[in-house]
Amino acid sequence: MTTPTIELKPSAHPLSDAEREAILANPGFGRHFTDHMVTIKWTEGRGWHDGQLVPYAPLSLDPATTVLHYAQEIFEGLKAYRRPDGSVATFRPEKNAERFQRSAKRLAMPELPVETFIEACDALVTQDKAWVPAHGGEESLYLRPFMIATEVGLGVKPANEYLFLVIASPAGAYFPGGVKPVSIWVSEDRVRAVPGGMGDAKTGGNYAASLLAQAEAAAKGCDQVCYLDAVEHKWVEELGGMNLYFVYGAASNSKPVIVTPTLSGSILEGVTRDSLLAVARDLGYDAVEERVSVDQWQRDSENGSLTEVFACGTAAVITPVGTVKRAGAEWRQSGGEPGEVTTRLRQALLDIQRGTAEDKHGWMHPLG
Repeated sequence: MTTPTIELKPSAHPLSDAEREAILANPGFGRHFTDHMVTIKWTEGRGWHDGQLVPYAPLSLDPATTVLHYAQEIFEGLKAYRRPDGSVATFRPEKNAERFQRSAKRLAMPELPVETFIEACDALVTQDKAWVPAHGGEESLYLRPFMIATEVGLGVKPANEYLFLVIASPAGAYFPGGVKPVSIWVSEDRVRAVPGGMGDAKTGGNYAASLLAQAEAAAKGCDQVCYLDAVEHKWVEELGGMNLYFVYGAASNSKPVIVTPTLSGSILEGVTRDSLLAVARDLGYDAVEERVSVDQWQRDSENGSLTEVFACGTAAVITPVGTVKRAGAEWRQSGGEPGEVTTRLRQALLDIQRGTAEDKHGWMHPLG
């Protein structure tokens, strides 16, 4: 398959330097977007074609466009970072590209070649390089590659036309006032995904399914919701948008063991999750994948053997877990403060991403 070449059609009216700098001073997350986007089409019989970098603009869709009715849609999220020398690099784009292919396969969509995915991201970041925040903090440029079915018609079948896009949004520090532990509500009746379903695909439907449980968590005074497995309603899976890690043993007293729930087909295989398994081992910790029950979580927290819990994902990197609530019970982790192992892991991964530590795994993808 021939890799499309991205034709550059840059905007004649990008934001001024002053307007862009005003946004970068307080970007938030997902509120502002860069001057351009990349689009690539796929049609049955022709494959991928017409790759273009064009000004950021609304899409025009027929009311009968397939994605609006049957939800053939997938997406990814990754970041570009400013390096100490002023250059820019993205973090593990090939892993996102590979997961994008797996998501596409699960939703009966065409698989975008890994090299095309990376080419599209590179083209956008290179064109809008001035939007990448300065080195020194946790700010970054968030990339959102996604694909939608664009065939017009109401027949229930895989579409014969698709549109792949990449947009970018400057992202501020997730914890601008310092890292703060989040509170978790364990949902024991609602599930995020089922074995054989779409839980291991990054598709909007999974996130739509999480919104009601997230609202219930908020009503309980919690920041995030934790899902259990759909069969026994006892095994911890993940949060609405982040994977979970459990730390056994304090760093100062013994060699900690770091545990993340085993991928079961209903858990999204997070890029940050995968990276932290390697970083933890680099730091000398034992890092394993195994099942953890919610009863075990509560018991081991209460008896002190489980010393820290944290969530991880592209947006926050690592988020410490402070308070946990479930029906009839409530407990705290690390005294409600970020734990020593959590803090060390977070800093180690951020240092790699920002270019202040050795990239021994070759995770950073530099742009020319």
